Amino acid sequence: MGELEPEVAALLRKYALQNALEYDGQGQIGSVMGRVMGENADLRSRAKELTGFIAAQVNEANALAAEKGLEHIRELLESESPDALEKKVKERREGLPPLPNAENGKVVLRFAPNPNGPLSLGHARGVVINTELANMHDGEVILRFDDTDAVVKRPDPEAYAMIEDDFTWLAGRAPDRILKASDRMDVYLEYAAKTLSQSHAYVCECSAEAFKEFRTTKTDCPCRNRTAEDNLRLWEQMNDGTILPGGAVVRIRTDMEHKNPALRDWPALRIQHADHPMVGERYKVWPLLDFQSAIEDHLQGVTHIVRGKDLMDSTRKQTLLYEKFGWTYPETLYWGRVKVHEFGGFSTSQMKSDIAEGKFSGWDDPRLPTIRAMRRRGYNPGAMRKFWVDLGLTQKDISVPLSTLNSLNAKAVDADAPRLSFVREPQTIHLDISGIEMDCVTLPVHPEHPDKGVREWALTDDFIKVKIALEDFCEDGERRLKDFADIEINQESTTNAWKGEVIRIERVGNTPIIHWVPENMSKPATLLIEEDGELVLAEGFLENNEYPEGTIVQLERMGFAILEGHDQNGARMMVRLHG
Repeated sequence: MGELEPEVAALLRKYALQNALEYDGQGQIGSVMGRVMGENADLRSRAKELTGFIAAQVNEANALAAEKGLEHIRELLESESPDALEKKVKERREGLPPLPNAENGKVVLRFAPNPNGPLSLGHARGVVINTELANMHDGEVILRFDDTDAVVKRPDPEAYAMIEDDFTWLAGRAPDRILKASDRMDVYLEYAAKTLSQSHAYVCECSAEAFKEFRTTKTDCPCRNRTAEDNLRLWEQMNDGTILPGGAVVRIRTDMEHKNPALRDWPALRIQHADHPMVGERYKVWPLLDFQSAIEDHLQGVTHIVRGKDLMDSTRKQTLLYEKFGWTYPETLYWGRVKVHEFGGFSTSQMKSDIAEGKFSGWDDPRLPTIRAMRRRGYNPGAMRKFWVDLGLTQKDISVPLSTLNSLNAKAVDADAPRLSFVREPQTIHLDISGIEMDCVTLPVHPEHPDKGVREWALTDDFIKVKIALEDFCEDGERRLKDFADIEINQESTTNAWKGEVIRIERVGNTPIIHWVPENMSKPATLLIEEDGELVLAEGFLENNEYPEGTIVQLERMGFAILEGHDQNGARMMVRLHG
């Protein structure tokens, strides 16, 4: 390496020392490089040249930290570059950034799922981002069902309505337009014929393996130079069934020497002799997604597309097609992958297979990452929207825990969630309360919102039956019934029944506090809980209430749950959300 200008060398040293201080003497070359280039645009053209110098400064700073400690690093910065010790707080943007080149009132976006099952948490990102951006610009969102594959990702007739319902619930509004690609097949086939007649495409009868070799060697396949008339004749044979599946595809004519192999004469339509759930056997040739989506985006006036960065080649393919027709391609934004730790391995096809095999009870099984399952568990659509908006549109791949969403959800539902007591695996105590002068135990509906009122448990007799969880007492002794009194618990030797007596109203010392419900103020209930990946039915007694199905409550000591209906024995059903 040569020598650097003194001012550049000092700058690199400052960033290296700063990084070592921030990361406890474990400064990283990439981090320092990013900061140098991010804050000094004039040095970006010299990135390759500066890499070695930055590495040397980082290694020296880390060595100084190890030898003399972080305080020494701080002292160096104070004397050499005090500005590096100032905490720069980056202003955080609330919400999403505006769309580029967007004209309010004329923005059109689309969310285009494959209807082979209901929406999952991953799909939620597309719903939220597209609707939020449309709302920002007084625009439209199209819900388009991309259902032109009846073999690999076969549409589920029930999924269309489920997806529309999930979309409306999550977005807080219905889509502005709803389209089924399968309803628009004649349009796609018409444009396919147009591409062939104008020699923008050709019918290729090469096998996939053979064409792969042509693509790799940048060689024209024998089919490429057919006349438009010959291509249209073969096109008719594809559509009338003369040519069987696998016998031909329609390829968009691009450049077989294109630097990107994926763009070399890419396939646009293929033959599928399958019974489509929505249109039967009417069609024998179906468009691939890149072709169908490109045509539909243009016809529907889509102005902006938001998609995963893994689909950049789709943008490139479709742009080439747009150029042939003289169309302007929509503005395109990309996001990276988001992996939610707890739901890393699910796919719609796999979930459908697992449900069919009985591994899950249905699309709303609480263990699944479907919107229907999460709705059943009481997730709030506003919290889910905030979750995705906060993650934004970065192209970085992100891995986040479900606890991030759970925290947002807890904040969203807490204020409206009434408190209830639920005792799991209840044991009965015959409690003597003859020594007290109380008519009832009074509890708040919500401890932070007194305006919501109180719950009252009547104490009408000298002896009452109390339900307490088995885990709350394993031996004789004193316990504190929450919000009531200290009691003495004993087990009767002759009957093995639990007996109890109130010994004082005030709590004394560190008497263990336990949850409870009077038997006459509660009813049998079942709580559905996920434990170690399995669904467990927790039997117990739930405090009496008149809350309707769908109400989210907070069970004392057990967290949030959503109330369902009653089972065949009349017991109230609940599903736990999270802690």
